[in-house]
Amino acid sequence: MPSHPSADGVFTTSRLFPFAPAQIFAAFADAGRLATWWGPDGFTNTFEVFEFKPQGRWTFVMHGPDGTDYANDCTFLEASPQRIVIRHVTAPHFTLTITLAEADGQTRLDWRQAFDDPAVATAVAPIVVPANEQNLNRLQAVLMASAESSAFQAEP
Repeated sequence: MPSHPSADGVFTTSRLFPFAPAQIFAAFADAGRLATWWGPDGFTNTFEVFEFKPQGRWTFVMHGPDGTDYANDCTFLEASPQRIVIRHVTAPHFTLTITLAEADGQTRLDWRQAFDDPAVATAVAPIVVPANEQNLNRLQAVLMASAESSAFQAEP
């Protein structure tokens, strides 16, 4: 469930996905797929640099539905099938930790977004809480579409 930030500026949410951890990891690791679902509803992305590896850079522009562009510069601190850690080096500064754990044939995704400044976290909470949920909804939609496409292709 989504939450408002903790006193130290951390947002947490988790979701159970009916997919294997490797399928979810692949949706993060492939720049083309990630660009289709990253961000809240109505946003699109243009990736300039995408080095999905520890200490790799990720530089991109999120295009808002109102036409506003948001430059993002990040570093992947970790990029393993169990844990992805992204340091957002442009303001607002935060570290996003995504963990993937197998759970009875599904995957539990835990999302922990820790802002450097708790006051900033509180100020952006009305945006971040729904945006994080929308981001996970978009991930789920991409995974579902991929599964349906695979099933369709597998039919004789």
